[in-house]
Amino acid sequence: MYSLIKRCFKFLQSQAHALLSKFEDPVKLAEQSIRDLKQNYDESLKSLAEVKAIVITTKRNIEDKKQIAADYERKALMLVKKAQDGQLDPQEADRLASEALTKKANAVKEATKLTADLNNYEAMAQKMEAKIVSLKDQITKWESELTTMKARYKVAKSTKKINQQLTAIGDDSTTAMLENMKTKIQEEEALATAYDEMLYLESDIDKEIDKAIGTSYSPDVQNALAELKTKLLSDNSAKDSTKDLKNQLDN
Repeated sequence: MYSLIKRCFKFLQSQAHALLSKFEDPVKLAEQSIRDLKQNYDESLKSLAEVKAIVITTKRNIEDKKQIAADYERKALMLVKKAQDGQLDPQEADRLASEALTKKANAVKEATKLTADLNNYEAMAQKMEAKIVSLKDQITKWESELTTMKARYKVAKSTKKINQQLTAIGDDSTTAMLENMKTKIQEEEALATAYDEMLYLESDIDKEIDKAIGTSYSPDVQNALAELKTKLLSDNSAKDSTKDLKNQLDN
């Protein structure tokens, strides 16, 4: 199990150093690696529980064997006592007591073996607990670093995008397009200024013409004035004719 965890750590470390140079999303891959670690952690907990169950069962078996040994020793003593009290044939008592002591010895031997196994199981459980604690610490550490990695990755992507945009702006074709637009705008501005100056010139010409004519009034006003003058001349002529006729009559 430890070798599996070690390989998983190495894989995660190699991924952390190599992912940024790949097209894959490093955040997603790191998240998957952490999920794998958590799965290994759960499996390790299950294995530890199984080992601890074996420890508990072994302890129970040791106590059972000790109890069996004690029972056979007690039975052997009872047999010897009965023989001494004349309640049992001494030879039969010795035979049965010997069998009881043999069973006691076997039980003690099994208890001793189980005790050695128990020590191995407990040592294994302790090592597994230490590895599991280390694995849990690693998971916590990677989860914390993943939070930082996510933030750094977002900043890196944003910076990359901005730099790409700036690079595109600095591209020759883009620069040429912008310069072309600038030239056209300048041409349009110059044309607008030229038309404005032409309008100003036309106004000046009209003023010069009006000045040469002697008036700055509009043609309609000038026509009205001419009509008025013609009417006055007609009226004056009529008055003069009437006056001449009157003078003739008087004479």
